[in-house]
Amino acid sequence: METLKQHGTEDPALLIDASIFIFRSYFSLPDNWFSEDGYPTAAVYGYTTFLLNLLENQQASTVAACYDESLDTCFRNDLYPDYKSSRELPDEALAFQLSACKQIGEQMGIASFASDHYEADDLLGTLAQLCRKESRPVALLTRDKDLGQLLKREQDFLWNPSFKGAYKASEGRLYTADIIEKFGVRPDQLVDYLALVGDSVDDIPGVPGVGPKTAAGLLEQYTDILDIFRHLDDLHALPIRGAGKLAEKLTQHTKQIAMARQLATIVEDIPLGIEIEDLALKTVNLVALEELMSSLGFGKKMCERARRILGPES
Repeated sequence: METLKQHGTEDPALLIDASIFIFRSYFSLPDNWFSEDGYPTAAVYGYTTFLLNLLENQQASTVAACYDESLDTCFRNDLYPDYKSSRELPDEALAFQLSACKQIGEQMGIASFASDHYEADDLLGTLAQLCRKESRPVALLTRDKDLGQLLKREQDFLWNPSFKGAYKASEGRLYTADIIEKFGVRPDQLVDYLALVGDSVDDIPGVPGVGPKTAAGLLEQYTDILDIFRHLDDLHALPIRGAGKLAEKLTQHTKQIAMARQLATIVEDIPLGIEIEDLALKTVNLVALEELMSSLGFGKKMCERARRILGPES
């Protein structure tokens, strides 16, 4: 099996955007598994399968998973109460599965991070910054291209490994050049881009009449939003559709743009009090892991596979 190291990336730190892979299982797998208390555990089963596939195929030494527990208590909700307001909070059954996924990851020796004040994106950003300080390559496992703002070195990349596929390291990777091709802006301009166009997924408002092409056109001409505002008198002459009214639109939404930019910016300096060594895979207590798996309704095959992959002889 092709690993990231074999494909030219030397022992990258694998930083997992856990919710992405949990919810993929939640929406795609049937409720064939149940906990001792009767809760469905299909999402946990799928996430466990994902982690085992990852650890078996990549043989990574540094792995961390970040979980979203701030839901409606994130600092962004204080800045803008409507932030992610269109998302329903998890019911009791889903909350059980989300908690169980974090337990599974921890029992598998994976460093786990969550916060009631910061989002998983912020935790990932902080861990990525820690890895950069130690000159460690970073693979951000996610399907969220907004995390592209964290790509600050050539060797770092976003990676979306296949859930049921071969986990080929050559597939599903996005580097700086791919972000530029996708959005028309550099990774360091993504925050400014989102502040202009908004983000409907996170309920971040954009400037009316400023779409992706207009935002990309502005950021092709100017470094960032501050630079754009320094040149408001010049915008009418740009080869952009509707350029004549751009200065007026931006001026009318100055405060909203500033707020949207703050909402879209990933925090990279959360005081976690850890070192790079704390992200190393830990020795697994197989008995405790199997007991947890059994309580979640997983069969013997899953336990046997976990023992084969995570045991001392692996």
